[in-house]
Amino acid sequence: MSADIGSSSGAALKPKLTMILFSGELDKAIACFTLATTAAAGGFDVTIFFTFWGLNVIKKKCFAVSDSQNIFQKAFNYMSTSRLPLSNLNFLGLGPLMMKILMKKTGAASLEDLIKTARELNVKFIACTTSCGVMGLGKNHLSDDVDEFAGAATYLAEAKDASINLFI
Repeated sequence: MSADIGSSSGAALKPKLTMILFSGELDKAIACFTLATTAAAGGFDVTIFFTFWGLNVIKKKCFAVSDSQNIFQKAFNYMSTSRLPLSNLNFLGLGPLMMKILMKKTGAASLEDLIKTARELNVKFIACTTSCGVMGLGKNHLSDDVDEFAGAATYLAEAKDASINLFI
């Protein structure tokens, strides 16, 4: 696809991809970031909107639940650590380890490498404020890679002009 998709005024528009990452599963996160980095390398403006379980992908590796969280928020955050399961064949946590070993053996980029590449390619990361509120997560719980904390209206404003919108 050419980066020049044109417009009625004749001016070239940069193609845009938006994605909602709702899943906190390793294989789906890898798919999201593979698409994001491929599109960004191909000239797209790319935005990823992290919501609900997708926030686990951008959680800091080690963070403690805080006193400001209620019992349900503490339980969610204790149970949903930064160790992402697989959507299928999780094998009580062995599946992700096997997947990581296979990816390394085959030369596939790890999720960590894909996230780093996405940042280098200026992929925009938006953390959903509503989901953060429900889950009891603040800026201090999430990666410094987050560009913006915003709600659904911000995502929709990004998505309305995108040539591709995906929900993962």
